Amino acid sequence: MRLVVDGATPTSRLVLVKDLKTDDGYAFELASPLVLAASDRIAFEDGRLVVVAASGERRSPAGRWSTRCGPGSLRRR
Repeated sequence: MRLVVDGATPTSRLVLVKDLKTDDGYAFELASPLVLAASDRIAFEDGRLVVVAASGERRSPAGRWSTRCGPGSLRRR
């Protein structure tokens, strides 16, 4: 599923996320799977993932950046 990570676009349904891949070959690997509720908004701020719930609550799940170097392989950024 393609998610818009701009901090303004809400998710349309409940989503389980293990990593987020960018169009330019990077990936943000979460330390543990993340459940996004419908209407959560996500963004990257200062290299960190930030999730903003409909209630306004903000959380920043742990994870790390990686790059793709070949099919199915990830390397740390």
